[in-house]
Amino acid sequence: MASAAPPPTFPTLHLIDLDAPPAFFKPSKLINEGHDVPRFLTSLAYRDIGTFILQLNHALCPRHQPGSLLPRLFLLVPGSPTSTPSIQALQTLLEDIESLVQQAPPDLGPRRFGNVSFKKWFALVEGKLDGMLRDGLLGTTLDVGGGTAREEVASYLLGSFGNAQRLDYGTGHELSFIAFLGCLWKLGFFKDGTQGGDIEREIVLNVIEPYLRVVRELILTYTLEPAGSHGVWGLDDHSFIPYIFGSAQLTRPIADADPTPLEGSVKGAPKPSDVAKPAIVEGQRATNMYFSAVGFVNDVKSGPFWEHSPILFDVSGIRDGWGKINKGMIKMFNAEVLSKFPVVQHFPFGSLFSWDEDPNASMPTQSIHRTNKPLATGAAQPPVPLPPMAGTAASWTQATRMPPPPGPGIPYSEAPPGPSTGSLALRPPRADASGSGSAAAQVTLTKVPWARDG
Repeated sequence: MASAAPPPTFPTLHLIDLDAPPAFFKPSKLINEGHDVPRFLTSLAYRDIGTFILQLNHALCPRHQPGSLLPRLFLLVPGSPTSTPSIQALQTLLEDIESLVQQAPPDLGPRRFGNVSFKKWFALVEGKLDGMLRDGLLGTTLDVGGGTAREEVASYLLGSFGNAQRLDYGTGHELSFIAFLGCLWKLGFFKDGTQGGDIEREIVLNVIEPYLRVVRELILTYTLEPAGSHGVWGLDDHSFIPYIFGSAQLTRPIADADPTPLEGSVKGAPKPSDVAKPAIVEGQRATNMYFSAVGFVNDVKSGPFWEHSPILFDVSGIRDGWGKINKGMIKMFNAEVLSKFPVVQHFPFGSLFSWDEDPNASMPTQSIHRTNKPLATGAAQPPVPLPPMAGTAASWTQATRMPPPPGPGIPYSEAPPGPSTGSLALRPPRADASGSGSAAAQVTLTKVPWARDG
């Protein structure tokens, strides 16, 4: 009797049984109070989000090539054609959505944040979205369940371009786009590509990166405000995902069956410290997602890099390579996006990303990670502790676990950095604790715990 194939070194997002699909329904908001966040961290949705991100992340790591000393790199190639129908369909969808900007030019009236014409653009997308999702391969895929899957999946796509009432965009909207792609994965939309690496890379490089380019155009066109008080507490006002996948592109090479590397860089990779050098950023942004994101930060902000992007500056000092940065970014995403009430409170739950409890999850322990909303209405109640990075409930976090940092608290969780300067934000400059705002004071302040031992 033949022995069973060895299990994969990392989990992959499961596909649903199309012969017995779930009862699809329009996703609804269920995170209403701070205490709902620990419950979310034991949900099937949380497990599946993490599984999908780690699956995509692993695919981006450089690969050893048999018979060659040179590894295979997976770089951005803007405008690169693809022969995969599912990827082509999503690229066309994004192009159609982006083209609607021409029908909603920005209002010329003076305003600091949030051009009201974004409401017009959003209404155009909302009105045309059902028709867009009925065409071609997307339409065929979403016809499952008598077409009821379409409304569920459309909710995540519509939620991925910002909020028309608040005129803002942030990591919660970015998370919604990841969920949209995860829904399509579960429905078998990407079966036309080679799963286990190739199609995952196409999803990131040829769909997620084009999505980010559309979003950046929206931010510039409509001067969208960062969602929340400071984006992801100072990492970036709007995005997080490109820093995960961009650092994965530069890790040390691995074989397909190897786990994601936790340290090291591919030979010839730019140094982490190069993110503070505008000329190098410009040279790298066309091929790497991390540098592409930093390049956009430079486009919309002015002043010293350490001042307007203190967390990214801290990360740039890591000496253990891009693998260490990738490991830390995944942990930070778990703590600062998935575990933060201001971000996940708007995430809706349906049948594909379910609020049901993960039977393999343990109840998360309380820690210094705190929500920004009390248990119930009233200023007298304290904030609710959330799970630490090292004690999250889902199994997918095991691959990147680190011991909690020493000391009484995590600086970047407990005290978000002040507003950043920039031509888009038009915000006042940061100052250090003494009020001097000196470069020396900013440079010596480490806000990323996992960077301390780099």
